[in-house]
Amino acid sequence: PDMYPGNCWAFKGSQGYLVVKLSMKIYPTAFTVEHIPKTLSPTGNITSAPRNFSVYGLDDEYQEEGKLLGEYVYDQEGEPLQMFPVMEENKDAFQIVELRIFSNWGHAEYTCLYRFRVHGRP
Repeated sequence: PDMYPGNCWAFKGSQGYLVVKLSMKIYPTAFTVEHIPKTLSPTGNITSAPRNFSVYGLDDEYQEEGKLLGEYVYDQEGEPLQMFPVMEENKDAFQIVELRIFSNWGHAEYTCLYRFRVHGRP
């Protein structure tokens, strides 16, 4: 609900995933990832921010391999809220979206995700 340091979804290590069920099927157009800025970090760095990640559309929550919608890099030097357009041509609507994080900016113990949003049209 807020952007205070530590009020994030944290997971152990630098790799993890999040599956989100939307209120309805949409045609995804973009995604936003948000992390606190360096200026709000008690350490002055945001090494726990996600770095390399992919987003997939899923037909149901049991599907192991969804439709790749794009591969991205969150820029720790950029704005705290970054928008990423769908990169892969897609004609399908999805109600379930998976965010797979492959690395962070160097934190050895955990990765923090403050906000993930899915944008699209019904």
